[in-house]
Amino acid sequence: MFEPTLVIAAAALVGLAIVAATLLQVWHGWLELQRGRIETGSLAEREGSPLGAARIELADLKERIRKLEAIASGVEL
Repeated sequence: MFEPTLVIAAAALVGLAIVAATLLQVWHGWLELQRGRIETGSLAEREGSPLGAARIELADLKERIRKLEAIASGVEL
């Protein structure tokens, strides 16, 4: 009645449709979760202040310059 190739192809297509529908539901759930986190402000609090990050980076650069100057003058740290 049905050839084995046709049955395998139909089963694969049904399986692919089930996986795609499940992934779509998961994607929508994840988007809603992210929207909720943005609305409550938890993402903004976690990222911190860009000014603080700039200060840390500036201090790191100053320390590197100090070490390079010490190496250039032949001083052991």
